[in-house]
Amino acid sequence: MLLAKRLGFFMLGLILFSLGIAQAVQIQYLGIHPWEVLHVGLYEKFGLSIGTWSIIIGIGLIFITLILDRRYINIGTFLNVFLVGWAVDLWLWLNFLPKGGNLIVDVVIMLCSMALMGVGGGMNNAARIGSGPRDGFMLSISDKTGISIRKVRITMETSVFVLGIMIGGPVFLFTFLYTFVQSPIFQFAYERTTVWLIKDNYEEASAV
Repeated sequence: MLLAKRLGFFMLGLILFSLGIAQAVQIQYLGIHPWEVLHVGLYEKFGLSIGTWSIIIGIGLIFITLILDRRYINIGTFLNVFLVGWAVDLWLWLNFLPKGGNLIVDVVIMLCSMALMGVGGGMNNAARIGSGPRDGFMLSISDKTGISIRKVRITMETSVFVLGIMIGGPVFLFTFLYTFVQSPIFQFAYERTTVWLIKDNYEEASAV
């Protein structure tokens, strides 16, 4: 039963996370997540697709994380890399997400996208099926250095943001807000989901 719940959180997290990315891309004039600045910039400069660049960069981060801390790399990590990339391309291909036009509505939609990515990322990682390549990289650094998840994420995404600007990715106000808004949401979702799963595991063990 616990494994089924973990798989459920893992898949739901992937769905929410990829949906948040795809929706943000549709109204990118407001600014998008630093990682997506990089992915979109690479897409516009070299072609392929946004999801494909997400997969390519994710595979590179997996190899680095393997050196830092192998605990965060398993079959779920590879599923994460490919499923998120493919899901983002699928959401965009389905072409049903709002494309924007009204500033106030677009701001609300962007805030919802940020929340989806934070909650989805936190749930996905807490399931312990396999952290996403970016989150696994972040968590491994946090474990190695003792620096909080939030501080590591802010530092890492600021660096990615600078690189994204250098290759011409779309940057505006929300690009600067993403890291500071999404990081605490991610940490909250990660901690709450972990508590739920530990509680369920304890209750199942007590019932045996």
